[in-house]
Amino acid sequence: MSPAAIFHVEIADYAVQQALLHGVRHTVFVSEQNVPAELEIDELDPLSDHALALDQHGQAIGAARLTPDQRIGRMAVLAAWRGKGVGQSLLNALLGAARKRGWGEISLHAQLHARDFYACNGFLPEGAEFEEAGIGHQTMRRRLDGAMRVQDPDQARAAAAAVIHAARRHLYLQLRGNDALLAQPLVLDALRRFATARHDKQVHVLLHEADLPALSAAFIALVQRLPSVFHLREPVDPADCQVASAAISNDQGDCYFRPIGARVEGELALDSPARAQQQELLFKRIWERSRDCNGLRVLGV
Repeated sequence: MSPAAIFHVEIADYAVQQALLHGVRHTVFVSEQNVPAELEIDELDPLSDHALALDQHGQAIGAARLTPDQRIGRMAVLAAWRGKGVGQSLLNALLGAARKRGWGEISLHAQLHARDFYACNGFLPEGAEFEEAGIGHQTMRRRLDGAMRVQDPDQARAAAAAVIHAARRHLYLQLRGNDALLAQPLVLDALRRFATARHDKQVHVLLHEADLPALSAAFIALVQRLPSVFHLREPVDPADCQVASAAISNDQGDCYFRPIGARVEGELALDSPARAQQQELLFKRIWERSRDCNGLRVLGV
């Protein structure tokens, strides 16, 4: 790692470090985004938990807060440090603080350009877009103590991306052959990042009712580009063919389960090893009795 990318994140003492926190926030929100200066500081600041990112010289490069009403906000990273993992580290610090407080869920108002970032971290969108301080936002929520209901296509995309994003070495996709999730840019980007990571990894895909020409062209291209990573099979046992559900699970205890695989409604269970292991065992039983989808290797895109 280059010296320029070295940083650390700590839970700040607001009384002592407020100048550092507000310095970052003023630069990002007031100077860059033209948010009125009087909106940058409010009465919740002294009552909130604050995460502060500092570079190797002790200079503030990022800030975020967790308010008493269980909401993450004021997430700000200086321009030169974006794309270097600072925002992820700030978010992880506040998720840890929420867990220590025993909170069952947290919410946030995501700027629209940041929705995918929060989706990949397990936050599901709720309701319509709205404006806050003249900037488009989306309410998003994540449970910390149980499964979340997935009720619409936007939430389905977020749920699938969250499970894929959190995977380390193994992904298990039990899908329908024409599953619309495989055509979603957010899901495909998460798959691409996982599949092209430098460490060893495997993606096992069970395609029920496989309709290979109906698959997303972008997904087919990814599979054909990385045949050592993606392994696809189609159930042939009559009992396996009757399975109606679909699911995406990983090796980190996360699972997005759909009882009716042709629909997006289901549940997203994060940090739930028992639930993910249950799905993995079902997956592997079907996998062992299934046949390879060799036709995918020769499909044109």
